[in-house]
Amino acid sequence: MENQDINNEADIRNLVNTFYGKVRQDELLAPVFEIVIGDQWDHHLERMTDFWSTLLLYTKKFSDDPLTKHLPLALTKEHFDRWLLLFHGTVDDLFQGQIAENAKKRANSIARIMKAVKNINP
Repeated sequence: MENQDINNEADIRNLVNTFYGKVRQDELLAPVFEIVIGDQWDHHLERMTDFWSTLLLYTKKFSDDPLTKHLPLALTKEHFDRWLLLFHGTVDDLFQGQIAENAKKRANSIARIMKAVKNINP
C-alpha cells in the first residue's frame, strides 16, 4: 500500500512525534536535544507541530524565530547531516506526495541557513 501525502495537522503531529522519537534514540543528536529540552518534550513537540504545520499547511500557528534559539548550540556539520538523514527517512517512511517532498526541501533549507549562519561548511 502506498503512503498518503501530508494532509492535515494529525499527519504533521505523526511526522514530528516519529521524527523526534528517532532523535531521542540517536547517539549523536539525543545529548544535544536533552540538554536543551530536558523534561519539556511535550511542549517542544507541540511547538514543532505548530512550526511544521505553519511551513507545510500554512496554518500560521508558529511565529517565533527558531534560528536564534539554535545559535548558541555547539552544532557541527555532522549534527545537521544526521538531522537531515533522520528527517528525510521519517518523511519517506510515513508519507509520499507533493507536501512530503516540500517538507524535505524545507528541512534542507533550514539546515543550509543554520549552517551558513553558524559558519559551517556545507
